[in-house]
Amino acid sequence: MVNPLGLWQFAAVRWMIMRRVIAIAVAGMSLAGCSSVSWDMFKSTPPTVQIQLDSTPPGAEAHTSLGPGCKTPCSVTVPLPDASFSVSYTLAKHLPATVPVNVLRHPGDFTTPASVTTDPNPVFAELQPAPPPKPVKKPHRPKRPKPAAAAPAASPFPDPNAAPPPPAAGPAPAAPTPKR
Repeated sequence: MVNPLGLWQFAAVRWMIMRRVIAIAVAGMSLAGCSSVSWDMFKSTPPTVQIQLDSTPPGAEAHTSLGPGCKTPCSVTVPLPDASFSVSYTLAKHLPATVPVNVLRHPGDFTTPASVTTDPNPVFAELQPAPPPKPVKKPHRPKRPKPAAAAPAASPFPDPNAAPPPPAAGPAPAAPTPKR
């Protein structure tokens, strides 16, 4: 006959071993989970905003004042600025253009989260053709005047051979003197 107390002891010992195995497995899994955790997940990344850039004619180089740029039509992701910024467009044989972009912040409430948009989006620029370059003119040198045949130099002294000057108007009449 089998001792009933012995079966209970056997089951209790077996249960103790099983508890230890389960505890070691749980501890091992938790340590393995810790090794794959990156501390970067606790750092906040700066918010970004996606901006569509377009131009007429297409193919212009577009650069934001925040740094990123591309060839239109395109899309860039920029860090969310605190204030407005601008987008500059350049294309060969066209005048450059700059478009200001405003950052609009919409505060959230209990039912909606806060959001940020840009105005305008898409950012569009119409580039005007550059005027043709002006032709380069050669500098014009004025012709030197030919010297006059007999132009005497002016002298502070009168010429003795010259005609006398016309007579001056007569002396002014004297004012009447008062009688005494």
